[in-house]
Amino acid sequence: MKGLNRIVLPAVVAALCSPLAVHAQAYPTKPVRVIVVFPPGGSNDVTARIVFTKMNEIAGQQFLVDNRGGAAVVATSPADGYTLMVQSTTHIANAHLYKKLPYDTLGDFIGITTLARQVGMLVVHPALPVKTTKELVALAKKRPGDIIYGSAGSGSYVHLSMVLLENATGTKMTHVPYKGGGPLNIALASGEVQTTVGTIASLVPNLNAKRIRALGVTSDKRTAQFPDVPAIAEAVPGFEFTAWVGCFVPKGTPRPIVDKLNADLRKALADPGVASRLSAQTLDPLPMTPEEFAARLKSDYVKYEKLVKISGAKIE
Repeated sequence: MKGLNRIVLPAVVAALCSPLAVHAQAYPTKPVRVIVVFPPGGSNDVTARIVFTKMNEIAGQQFLVDNRGGAAVVATSPADGYTLMVQSTTHIANAHLYKKLPYDTLGDFIGITTLARQVGMLVVHPALPVKTTKELVALAKKRPGDIIYGSAGSGSYVHLSMVLLENATGTKMTHVPYKGGGPLNIALASGEVQTTVGTIASLVPNLNAKRIRALGVTSDKRTAQFPDVPAIAEAVPGFEFTAWVGCFVPKGTPRPIVDKLNADLRKALADPGVASRLSAQTLDPLPMTPEEFAARLKSDYVKYEKLVKISGAKIE
Protein backbone atom coordinates (compact mmCIF):
# COMPACT_ATOMS: atom_id res chain seq x y z
CA MET A 1 0.00 0.00 0.00
CA LYS A 2 2.86 2.38 0.84
CA GLY A 3 4.39 1.69 -2.55
CA LEU A 4 1.06 2.40 -4.23
CA ASN A 5 0.75 5.71 -2.36
CA ARG A 6 4.19 6.71 -3.57
CA ILE A 7 2.93 6.26 -7.16
CA VAL A 8 -0.64 7.62 -6.85
CA LEU A 9 -0.11 10.68 -4.64
CA PRO A 10 2.51 12.36 -6.84
CA ALA A 11 0.26 11.75 -9.85
CA VAL A 12 -2.69 13.41 -8.10
CA VAL A 13 -0.56 16.35 -7.02
CA ALA A 14 0.80 16.72 -10.53
CA ALA A 15 -2.71 16.71 -12.00
CA LEU A 16 -3.90 19.35 -9.54
CA CYS A 17 -0.89 21.49 -10.26
CA SER A 18 -1.18 21.22 -14.04
CA PRO A 19 -1.47 24.58 -15.86
CA LEU A 20 -5.10 23.92 -16.86
CA ALA A 21 -6.20 22.98 -13.35
CA VAL A 22 -4.47 25.96 -11.77
CA HIS A 23 -5.83 28.27 -14.48
CA ALA A 24 -9.40 27.05 -13.95
CA GLN A 25 -9.12 27.38 -10.16
CA ALA A 26 -7.98 30.99 -10.53
CA TYR A 27 -10.32 31.94 -13.40
CA PRO A 28 -11.35 34.66 -13.85
CA THR A 29 -8.44 36.87 -12.79
CA LYS A 30 -9.49 39.89 -14.85
CA PRO A 31 -12.71 41.38 -16.33
CA VAL A 32 -14.58 39.23 -18.85
CA ARG A 33 -16.15 40.74 -21.98
CA VAL A 34 -19.66 39.52 -22.74
CA ILE A 35 -20.58 40.30 -26.34
CA VAL A 36 -24.35 40.53 -26.85
CA VAL A 37 -24.93 40.46 -30.59
CA PHE A 38 -28.16 42.51 -30.38
CA PRO A 39 -28.90 46.15 -29.46
CA PRO A 40 -29.74 47.14 -25.86
CA GLY A 41 -33.28 46.56 -24.63
CA GLY A 42 -34.08 43.27 -26.36
CA SER A 43 -34.50 39.90 -24.66
CA ASN A 44 -30.87 38.88 -25.23
CA ASP A 45 -29.60 42.10 -23.68
CA VAL A 46 -32.06 41.93 -20.77
CA THR A 47 -31.11 38.31 -20.05
CA ALA A 48 -27.38 39.07 -20.19
CA ARG A 49 -27.61 42.06 -17.85
CA ILE A 50 -29.70 40.21 -15.26
CA VAL A 51 -27.54 37.07 -15.28
CA PHE A 52 -24.09 38.62 -15.54
CA THR A 53 -24.78 41.19 -12.84
CA LYS A 54 -25.09 38.17 -10.55
CA MET A 55 -21.98 36.61 -12.11
CA ASN A 56 -19.96 39.63 -10.94
CA GLU A 57 -20.80 38.57 -7.39
CA ILE A 58 -20.38 34.81 -7.88
CA ALA A 59 -17.06 34.92 -9.75
CA GLY A 60 -15.60 37.95 -8.02
CA GLN A 61 -14.78 39.68 -11.30
CA GLN A 62 -16.56 42.05 -13.64
CA PHE A 63 -18.49 40.64 -16.60
CA LEU A 64 -18.82 43.61 -18.94
CA VAL A 65 -21.73 43.55 -21.41
CA ASP A 66 -20.80 44.84 -24.86
CA ASN A 67 -23.65 45.22 -27.38
CA ARG A 68 -22.24 44.68 -30.85
CA GLY A 69 -22.56 42.38 -33.84
CA GLY A 70 -19.84 40.00 -32.85
CA ALA A 71 -20.20 36.29 -33.68
CA ALA A 72 -17.19 36.51 -36.00
CA VAL A 73 -15.28 38.50 -33.37
CA VAL A 74 -15.94 35.84 -30.75
CA ALA A 75 -15.01 33.02 -33.12
CA THR A 76 -11.56 34.55 -33.65
CA SER A 77 -10.97 35.68 -30.05
CA PRO A 78 -8.44 33.92 -27.80
CA ALA A 79 -9.94 30.73 -26.36
CA ASP A 80 -9.16 31.74 -22.79
CA GLY A 81 -12.59 32.36 -21.29
CA TYR A 82 -12.32 36.16 -21.38
CA THR A 83 -14.60 36.68 -24.38
CA LEU A 84 -18.13 35.28 -24.14
CA MET A 85 -21.06 35.58 -26.54
CA VAL A 86 -24.73 35.85 -25.69
CA GLN A 87 -26.81 34.82 -28.70
CA SER A 88 -30.23 33.37 -29.39
CA THR A 89 -31.57 30.72 -31.76
CA THR A 90 -30.89 33.34 -34.43
CA HIS A 91 -27.35 31.92 -34.29
CA ILE A 92 -28.70 28.65 -35.70
CA ALA A 93 -31.10 30.29 -38.17
CA ASN A 94 -28.30 32.41 -39.63
CA ALA A 95 -26.47 29.26 -40.72
CA HIS A 96 -29.30 28.60 -43.18
CA LEU A 97 -30.31 32.17 -44.02
CA TYR A 98 -26.92 33.45 -45.17
CA LYS A 99 -25.20 32.07 -48.24
CA LYS A 100 -21.84 32.32 -46.48
CA LEU A 101 -20.76 33.17 -42.94
CA PRO A 102 -17.21 33.96 -41.79
CA TYR A 103 -17.41 31.21 -39.15
CA ASP A 104 -18.71 27.68 -38.61
CA THR A 105 -21.92 27.96 -36.59
CA LEU A 106 -21.49 24.68 -34.73
CA GLY A 107 -17.75 24.12 -35.08
CA ASP A 108 -16.29 27.47 -34.03
CA PHE A 109 -18.08 27.80 -30.68
CA ILE A 110 -18.69 25.85 -27.48
CA GLY A 111 -22.10 26.30 -25.91
CA ILE A 112 -21.70 26.85 -22.16
CA THR A 113 -25.41 26.73 -21.31
CA THR A 114 -28.73 28.10 -22.36
CA LEU A 115 -29.69 30.96 -20.06
CA ALA A 116 -33.40 31.46 -20.70
CA ARG A 117 -36.27 30.05 -22.71
CA GLN A 118 -38.26 32.39 -24.94
CA VAL A 119 -41.88 31.48 -25.53
CA GLY A 120 -43.84 32.97 -28.40
CA MET A 121 -47.51 33.93 -28.40
CA LEU A 122 -49.94 33.78 -31.31
CA VAL A 123 -51.95 37.00 -31.33
CA VAL A 124 -54.42 38.75 -33.62
CA HIS A 125 -55.75 42.26 -34.08
CA PRO A 126 -59.20 42.49 -32.43
CA ALA A 127 -60.80 43.29 -35.78
CA LEU A 128 -60.09 39.76 -36.99
CA PRO A 129 -63.18 37.70 -36.03
CA VAL A 130 -61.37 34.86 -34.26
CA LYS A 131 -60.88 34.14 -30.57
CA THR A 132 -59.02 30.82 -30.63
CA THR A 133 -56.25 29.15 -32.60
CA LYS A 134 -58.78 26.72 -34.00
CA GLU A 135 -60.92 29.59 -35.33
CA LEU A 136 -57.87 31.28 -36.91
CA VAL A 137 -56.91 28.05 -38.66
CA ALA A 138 -60.48 27.57 -39.91
CA LEU A 139 -60.61 31.13 -41.27
CA ALA A 140 -57.21 30.77 -42.94
CA LYS A 141 -58.37 27.59 -44.66
CA LYS A 142 -61.56 29.29 -45.78
CA ARG A 143 -59.71 32.36 -47.09
CA PRO A 144 -56.24 31.17 -48.25
CA GLY A 145 -53.79 34.04 -48.64
CA ASP A 146 -56.21 36.67 -47.33
CA ILE A 147 -54.95 36.86 -43.75
CA ILE A 148 -51.83 39.01 -43.43
CA TYR A 149 -49.22 38.22 -40.80
CA GLY A 150 -46.22 40.31 -39.90
CA SER A 151 -42.76 39.33 -38.73
CA ALA A 152 -39.65 40.97 -37.28
CA GLY A 153 -37.82 40.15 -40.50
CA SER A 154 -37.49 37.42 -43.08
CA GLY A 155 -36.14 34.29 -41.37
CA SER A 156 -36.69 35.64 -37.85
CA TYR A 157 -38.09 33.49 -35.04
CA VAL A 158 -41.42 35.25 -35.57
CA HIS A 159 -41.43 34.46 -39.29
CA LEU A 160 -40.43 30.82 -38.83
CA SER A 161 -43.03 30.35 -36.07
CA MET A 162 -45.75 31.34 -38.52
CA VAL A 163 -44.23 29.14 -41.24
CA LEU A 164 -44.33 26.20 -38.83
CA LEU A 165 -47.97 26.95 -37.98
CA GLU A 166 -48.92 27.15 -41.66
CA ASN A 167 -47.09 23.90 -42.38
CA ALA A 168 -48.67 22.10 -39.41
CA THR A 169 -52.21 23.19 -40.30
CA GLY A 170 -52.10 23.18 -44.11
CA THR A 171 -52.93 26.88 -44.29
CA LYS A 172 -51.54 29.75 -46.33
CA MET A 173 -51.31 33.33 -45.10
CA THR A 174 -49.49 36.36 -46.56
CA HIS A 175 -46.20 37.37 -44.96
CA VAL A 176 -45.14 41.00 -44.49
CA PRO A 177 -41.64 41.38 -42.95
CA TYR A 178 -40.71 44.43 -40.86
CA LYS A 179 -37.32 45.67 -39.68
CA GLY A 180 -37.51 44.43 -36.11
CA GLY A 181 -40.06 43.74 -33.41
CA GLY A 182 -40.80 47.42 -32.70
CA PRO A 183 -42.19 48.27 -36.15
CA LEU A 184 -44.02 44.93 -36.21
CA ASN A 185 -45.84 45.66 -32.94
CA ILE A 186 -46.86 49.09 -34.20
CA ALA A 187 -48.22 47.53 -37.40
CA LEU A 188 -50.13 44.89 -35.46
CA ALA A 189 -51.66 47.36 -33.00
CA SER A 190 -52.82 49.58 -35.87
CA GLY A 191 -54.33 46.70 -37.82
CA GLU A 192 -51.83 46.99 -40.68
CA VAL A 193 -51.27 43.25 -40.19
CA GLN A 194 -53.80 40.89 -38.67
CA THR A 195 -51.75 38.30 -36.81
CA THR A 196 -48.28 37.23 -35.74
CA VAL A 197 -46.34 35.11 -33.29
CA GLY A 198 -44.18 37.36 -31.13
CA THR A 199 -42.01 36.76 -28.09
CA ILE A 200 -44.28 37.31 -25.10
CA ALA A 201 -42.19 40.08 -23.53
CA SER A 202 -42.44 42.17 -26.69
CA LEU A 203 -46.24 41.78 -26.81
CA VAL A 204 -47.09 42.62 -23.20
CA PRO A 205 -47.66 46.42 -23.69
CA ASN A 206 -50.16 45.80 -26.50
CA LEU A 207 -51.77 42.93 -24.60
CA ASN A 208 -52.27 45.08 -21.51
CA ALA A 209 -53.73 47.89 -23.63
CA LYS A 210 -56.04 45.34 -25.32
CA ARG A 211 -54.77 46.39 -28.74
CA ILE A 212 -54.23 42.71 -29.57
CA ARG A 213 -55.88 39.43 -28.58
CA ALA A 214 -53.96 36.36 -27.38
CA LEU A 215 -54.83 33.00 -28.95
CA GLY A 216 -52.09 30.61 -27.85
CA VAL A 217 -48.50 30.13 -26.71
CA THR A 218 -45.82 28.23 -28.61
CA SER A 219 -44.62 26.10 -25.67
CA ASP A 220 -46.01 22.59 -25.37
CA LYS A 221 -47.82 23.63 -22.17
CA ARG A 222 -49.37 26.85 -20.87
CA THR A 223 -47.06 29.40 -19.29
CA ALA A 224 -47.07 30.36 -15.62
CA GLN A 225 -47.31 34.04 -16.57
CA PHE A 226 -50.41 33.58 -18.79
CA PRO A 227 -52.20 30.47 -17.47
CA ASP A 228 -55.48 31.40 -19.19
CA VAL A 229 -53.89 31.41 -22.67
CA PRO A 230 -53.93 27.89 -24.16
CA ALA A 231 -50.93 26.25 -25.75
CA ILE A 232 -51.24 26.19 -29.54
CA ALA A 233 -50.67 22.44 -29.16
CA GLU A 234 -54.11 22.14 -27.58
CA ALA A 235 -55.55 22.95 -31.02
CA VAL A 236 -52.65 21.76 -33.18
CA PRO A 237 -51.30 18.54 -31.61
CA GLY A 238 -47.52 18.34 -31.48
CA PHE A 239 -46.92 22.04 -32.10
CA GLU A 240 -43.97 23.43 -30.11
CA PHE A 241 -41.54 26.15 -31.08
CA THR A 242 -39.63 27.94 -28.38
CA ALA A 243 -36.41 29.89 -28.65
CA TRP A 244 -33.54 30.36 -26.22
CA VAL A 245 -30.86 32.79 -25.18
CA GLY A 246 -27.50 31.08 -24.64
CA CYS A 247 -23.88 31.69 -23.72
CA PHE A 248 -20.94 30.63 -25.92
CA VAL A 249 -17.13 30.71 -25.94
CA PRO A 250 -14.70 30.17 -28.83
CA LYS A 251 -13.77 26.60 -29.72
CA GLY A 252 -10.62 25.42 -27.97
CA THR A 253 -11.52 27.01 -24.64
CA PRO A 254 -10.10 24.63 -21.98
CA ARG A 255 -12.67 22.27 -20.51
CA PRO A 256 -11.96 23.33 -16.89
CA ILE A 257 -12.89 26.92 -17.81
CA VAL A 258 -16.01 25.71 -19.66
CA ASP A 259 -17.02 23.75 -16.56
CA LYS A 260 -16.31 26.70 -14.25
CA LEU A 261 -18.44 29.03 -16.37
CA ASN A 262 -21.21 26.44 -16.57
CA ALA A 263 -21.23 25.92 -12.80
CA ASP A 264 -21.23 29.66 -12.04
CA LEU A 265 -23.94 30.42 -14.58
CA ARG A 266 -26.11 27.64 -13.16
CA LYS A 267 -25.65 29.21 -9.71
CA ALA A 268 -26.73 32.57 -11.13
CA LEU A 269 -29.82 31.10 -12.80
CA ALA A 270 -30.77 29.28 -9.58
CA ASP A 271 -30.66 32.51 -7.58
CA PRO A 272 -34.27 33.44 -6.60
CA GLY A 273 -33.73 37.10 -7.46
CA VAL A 274 -32.35 36.32 -10.92
CA ALA A 275 -35.09 33.77 -11.60
CA SER A 276 -37.87 36.16 -10.59
CA ARG A 277 -36.45 39.03 -12.66
CA LEU A 278 -36.18 36.78 -15.72
CA SER A 279 -39.66 35.33 -15.19
CA ALA A 280 -41.09 38.84 -14.89
CA GLN A 281 -39.85 39.36 -18.47
CA THR A 282 -41.41 35.99 -19.47
CA LEU A 283 -37.89 34.58 -19.83
CA ASP A 284 -37.81 31.21 -18.07
CA PRO A 285 -34.40 30.25 -16.60
CA LEU A 286 -33.06 27.33 -18.64
CA PRO A 287 -29.78 25.89 -17.29
CA MET A 288 -28.14 23.02 -19.22
CA THR A 289 -24.87 21.13 -19.16
CA PRO A 290 -22.55 21.77 -22.13
CA GLU A 291 -23.49 18.31 -23.45
CA GLU A 292 -27.22 19.03 -23.21
CA PHE A 293 -26.74 22.37 -24.95
CA ALA A 294 -24.67 20.73 -27.72
CA ALA A 295 -27.49 18.24 -28.33
CA ARG A 296 -30.06 21.08 -28.44
CA LEU A 297 -27.91 23.00 -30.93
CA LYS A 298 -27.72 20.00 -33.24
CA SER A 299 -31.46 19.28 -33.10
CA ASP A 300 -32.33 22.96 -33.63
CA TYR A 301 -29.90 23.09 -36.57
CA VAL A 302 -31.91 20.38 -38.34
CA LYS A 303 -35.25 21.94 -37.36
CA TYR A 304 -34.30 25.41 -38.60
CA GLU A 305 -32.82 24.06 -41.80
CA LYS A 306 -36.20 22.55 -42.70
CA LEU A 307 -38.17 25.66 -41.72
CA VAL A 308 -35.90 28.07 -43.59
CA LYS A 309 -36.14 25.86 -46.68
CA ILE A 310 -39.94 25.82 -46.46
CA SER A 311 -40.06 29.58 -45.93
CA GLY A 312 -37.72 30.35 -48.83
CA ALA A 313 -36.09 33.07 -46.69
CA LYS A 314 -32.57 34.12 -47.63
CA ILE A 315 -30.31 36.97 -46.60
CA GLU A 316 -27.56 38.04 -49.00
